[in-house]
Amino acid sequence: MNVLGLIAGNSRYHWGWWRNGQLKRTWHTPWHSPTTTWVQNHCVWPVYGVSPVPAQVQMWQTYPHVQVITLSDIPLPGVYPTLGVDRALAAWGARRFYGTPVLVIDAGTAISISAVDAQGQFMGGAILPGLTLQCKGLHQGTGALPLVNWPETLPPVWAKDTVQAMQGGMAYTLLAGLRFYLRQWAGKVVITGGDGAWLWRHLQDEAMNLIWEPDLLLRALGELIPWTENIHITAGASWRGSIPCPIHIRGDRNT
Repeated sequence: MNVLGLIAGNSRYHWGWWRNGQLKRTWHTPWHSPTTTWVQNHCVWPVYGVSPVPAQVQMWQTYPHVQVITLSDIPLPGVYPTLGVDRALAAWGARRFYGTPVLVIDAGTAISISAVDAQGQFMGGAILPGLTLQCKGLHQGTGALPLVNWPETLPPVWAKDTVQAMQGGMAYTLLAGLRFYLRQWAGKVVITGGDGAWLWRHLQDEAMNLIWEPDLLLRALGELIPWTENIHITAGASWRGSIPCPIHIRGDRNT
């Protein structure tokens, strides 16, 4: 059986393709892409979706072959009603794959920190602006500061130009804040998300059990798919094509 998984984030879509229960490929696209068009108009496979974005949930619920996973579908004790379903899924997946206690840092449009205690209960966490959002915020909220890219390598602490001063200010304070949380933690730490690789590189000196898991949410979603059920999909039944080729976006990891 072929199944698609979709994590509909704040900025883009993250797709997974399973065949007979095995995750064969993951890829990442803008909201509007050939994959999205194919899924909405031609796909005959079951699609399981997760999104923290209300408008995305509302849109995907209109497609009869799409099952939207909600917070109540994730068997993670201790969650609160307004917890983002993506945070719950990441925390539950990290608990399932890596054991407890476990801390998840998900570096997407926003950076979320989610903790699961030794008994498997959700403890809580924090949310802060992501890398790109910080760059945009400084530019859009000021009259003269330019729109800069996040630095691949750390700039000098005492910068002598505006761009490096912005990059260093954001990068060093972000890392300092995350290190504060890591110093409060004793257990595994799993980093995921589009900007997770950058954080993983620069935080390795802080945590001995630091794990980089780019496909955490999709892997966790796969654990919730009812593989033993015979799901019959009738929408677009005449389609006999193959899944479109993945759209590669700079910085994404495709498998």
